[in-house]
Parts: sequence; structure tokens; C-alpha cells
Amino acid sequence: MTPFTLTNQAARRVFLERHALSDTPRGPAKGADLLQLIERLGFVQLDSINTVARAHDLILFSRKPQYRPKALKRLYDHDRVLFEHWTHDAAVIPVKFYPHWHLRRTRDAELLRNRWRDWRRDGFEAQFQPVLDMIRERGPLCSAQVGEGEKRGSGGWWDWHPSKTALEYLWRSGALCVVKREGFQKHYDLTERVLESSVTDPANAPDTDETIDWCCREAMNRLGFATHGELAAFWAHVTPVEAKAWCAAAVARGDIVDVLVTGVDGVARSAYAWPDIADDPALGIEPTSRLRILSPFDPALRDRKRAERLFGFDYRIEIFVPEPKRKYGYYVFPLMEGDRLVGRVDVKAFRGDDVMRVRALWPERGVRWGKGRHAAFEAELDRVRRLADVSDIAFDDGWLRDPK
Repeated sequence: MTPFTLTNQAARRVFLERHALSDTPRGPAKGADLLQLIERLGFVQLDSINTVARAHDLILFSRKPQYRPKALKRLYDHDRVLFEHWTHDAAVIPVKFYPHWHLRRTRDAELLRNRWRDWRRDGFEAQFQPVLDMIRERGPLCSAQVGEGEKRGSGGWWDWHPSKTALEYLWRSGALCVVKREGFQKHYDLTERVLESSVTDPANAPDTDETIDWCCREAMNRLGFATHGELAAFWAHVTPVEAKAWCAAAVARGDIVDVLVTGVDGVARSAYAWPDIADDPALGIEPTSRLRILSPFDPALRDRKRAERLFGFDYRIEIFVPEPKRKYGYYVFPLMEGDRLVGRVDVKAFRGDDVMRVRALWPERGVRWGKGRHAAFEAELDRVRRLADVSDIAFDDGWLRDPK
């Protein structure tokens, strides 16, 4: 049979609906409602950069403008319905998913021990028990509170003293949990004191095959369609080889089907989807026309190649591009309108001056920045400046640039 083909418009609709970007941003954004959104997304990436708001805050705000950071903090620090670990990067994840991180923790325990023997200072393994004993006696601690007398780093991001490395290893392998962040610094406690034993007991953990199946199914639910590599990358703790084998078996069972997904360039590429993709309700949903500022780490844009295929949006985070090759500002935010990415903006909150400054905006090629679109942009800026906790908005001279 000829595979079902998703047009580019249909593919965008499915993809945006799965990422909670189709509906008009509104509704309550704390407690159970916020947790439901995070479960729908699967996880929310954490990042320390705070030019306007931290990445995790802007990700949630762009979908629920009533959201404020204290709501996430309460779910994480107080209610303990979220835990922190790694997907492709550090993220907060619903606790109900914790058992499926057993495979990741087990693999990290072996991988990091071998890798960090070469990359870190000697002696971190000898600090495992002293660190655990100190936390057991004193309660949650951060890296500045352990390793007294150890040589500290010169300030480099990865230049850790041995006890800091021990903390990270014990967290990644499961003995510790991150229980809060203060000034974005992690505080660790014993997992046995943080989570219920029914959740953490390895005897209750899914086996490898069960976790692979869960990871691939739940990734498909949140992507709508995907290659085996995209399924593997979603949670980032099954391998592409494992995901490829899962897809082959799932196709043979009839659980998933081959489809073709049309890119913005008109080329239809192979992927997988659930058998009912042709009747997916998202195909009938026209995404909201509200213009929104997205986080550079938004889950809909994390895969840069996919963003370019689906939306024609060539996007690099400029912090990773050295001068003089940097095309845009240091840290630019994508602008979404309907099912299009219409530009990128260099905007920063200067909290000491109580102002958010628009330093530059580059429309995408073919996008006209007329009065209507500018009014929508100003309305979004007004929403975002409240999240940034400043009173005023200012535009630098020459802020509107030509497309590149």
C-alpha cells in the first residue's frame, strides 16, 4: 500500500497540537493544571540564561500566560510531583515517569564513572560515601557545602572539585535527588528521603524492553510522527538502534505505519505514525493566530533540522556561534504566528532600569512587518514584560532589521 502522505500544512498542525501550541494561550497555570501541561509535553528543559526569563519559565508561559515561576517551584520543591534528571539536557519531569528513568540511571552509572575518570579530577569516587554521610546527617546540600579543603576550579563550567563530581554522579545514578534550586544552584538530598519507596525500588522498575517500548510510544504520542532517530532523541535514553528495532517490530504488529511527511520544500520524507493518523483531530485544528515569543529551547524547536524541514526556519542559538560568524544577536527568540515562524527578536530585560529593550528584530524572508503584526508584537511584549517583572518596554534605534 502507498503510505499516507501528510501535507506540510497537515504536518505542522499535528506537530503544533502535540506541543500545545495550537490553542490560544490561556487558562489556569498552577497546581494540577500546570502539571497536566508538563505531562502533555513530557518534560520541560531547564536553563540558567535569563535575558528575559529562564527557558523553562518561557516554555510554560508561551502556552499559559497566567503562568508564574513560583507555580513551577511549588510543584517541584513542595508538592514533589516533579523530579529533575536528564533527557537531552537537564529537565523537570513528572514523578509518575520516574520508574522509566531506571534504565537511564543504570546506564549513566557505568558511562559517567568511566568517562569522568578521564575528564574530572582524580578522587571523586572516594567521595561517594563521605558525601552521602554528610547529606544524611545535615540534610540537603549544594556543591559549595561539600568538599571542604578540596581544590576548587578556576571558574570553568565543567571544572568541578571531587565532591561536586560525586554529587553529580550520585544524582545521575539515582542515590540522590535534586530537591530545589536556589539561584539556579542545585541542592541534593537522599532519594530515599524524597520519593516513595514504591517509586524508587529497583525491584519495581520496568525492564529494558518495557522502557524501550514506553519511550518510543510516549515519544510518538508527543511528536505525532517521527523517524526512529527522532523517537530515540525525544527522551534521549534509548539508542537509535533500539528505537529502530522497536519500529520494525511495531510495523510488523500493525501498531504503527509508514507515512510520508511533506517538508516546506515540497519533499515528502519517510516517518512513522499511529495507524489513525489520517483521522487525527489535529488535522482540523487551525493554530491560533496570536503572535508569540518562544524560548530558544522550546520543545517544538529543539530539533533544528526538523524545524527547518517543517517550517523553513533555519535556527541556531547564537550563544554557540562565535564572532564574527554570528548572524543575529547573542540570544534570539523565535516568533511564532499561526503555523509559521515569522521572525526572531533580540530582546533583553534590564531589571536594574526596570525596562525590557527590543534591540533588534529580523522578520523571516517574505514576512511583511506591517501595522497589524507590529500591534500583535507589542501586545506580546506587554505580556512577556510582566513575566520578566519590569514596567516598561523600549525600542532601540534601528531595531527593525532586514531579513537575512
